[in-house]
Amino acid sequence: MKKIKLENNQQQPQHSALLSVIIPNWNGGTFLPTCLDALNRQTYPHIEVIVADNASTDGSQALIAERYPVVKVVQLPENRGFTGACNAGIRAATGDYISLLNNDTEVDEGWAAAVIEAFTRHGEIGIVASKMLLFDKRDHIHTAGDYFTVDGRAGNRGVWQADEGQFDREDYVFSACGGSSAYRKTMLDQIGILDDDFFFSLEDMDLAWRAQLRGWRCLYTPKAIVYHHLSATGGGVTASYYDGRNLIFVLVKNYPTALWRKYGSKVLRAQFKLALEAARAWRGAAARARLRGMWAGVWQIPRAWRKRRAIQAARTTPINELEAMLWPPQF
Repeated sequence: MKKIKLENNQQQPQHSALLSVIIPNWNGGTFLPTCLDALNRQTYPHIEVIVADNASTDGSQALIAERYPVVKVVQLPENRGFTGACNAGIRAATGDYISLLNNDTEVDEGWAAAVIEAFTRHGEIGIVASKMLLFDKRDHIHTAGDYFTVDGRAGNRGVWQADEGQFDREDYVFSACGGSSAYRKTMLDQIGILDDDFFFSLEDMDLAWRAQLRGWRCLYTPKAIVYHHLSATGGGVTASYYDGRNLIFVLVKNYPTALWRKYGSKVLRAQFKLALEAARAWRGAAARARLRGMWAGVWQIPRAWRKRRAIQAARTTPINELEAMLWPPQF
């Protein structure tokens, strides 16, 4: 991505601002102690922790009640996916800033302070992206903020790379990974929360698109460090299905008409290539799931199109600025 000079608004840190940390959970009791203990060690004191539980059957609720009584539990009657749990947590939150944090993560003790500091210094920021490192290989990167390409693909900046300082400066990025994203509450009040139609996967990119279209920026800050058990509580066939379906949702809802005119052929070729690769790997369950997801996405285009009308009508960001945030050719 093109390097962008960040403007500092010189505001003083608001040390009393409340950060609401929402942890969606579905049978993740094995990982919760590590996640919650790390939040207890934060140097920033004003944190509200909410576990939104998707009807777990592994004793997660009892574990929290016994060992973490100050944690607020939002109990859902069924598994409503990542989006359903996070949205329930957002509605219960009282913070000035809202963070979504995977249950299979461990945050550095200075993580919350770094997130609050970033928001305080930059009034134009609606989203903060953390530096996510692999839990079992802590010198390797999961993501240093997420990107979106002109041909309609989403990805993690720096994924699998050794952490050698190449992402040690703050930068504007397109999105924050939902596993450790942070949002300004006033922005969510304006653009809305996660789209429940997504259920799981790319809901973070959809929200980032809505933010970018309305003039909010996403800042990656390397001081906010998170360690992640990659795909410990997700992935495989399930992820492949929702990746295939939800990318189509993102494109239909959010990709502006002017960019469709300019890059539409590239977008369609990229989708065809993904489908072809999955078809060639047909014997694999994940490949078949991706194809099913892509077909489901196409089938539900009318539903996504109805949402597109309101999203595009509300756009305030000039097309050239949106285009400059996409990979390539600006990178």
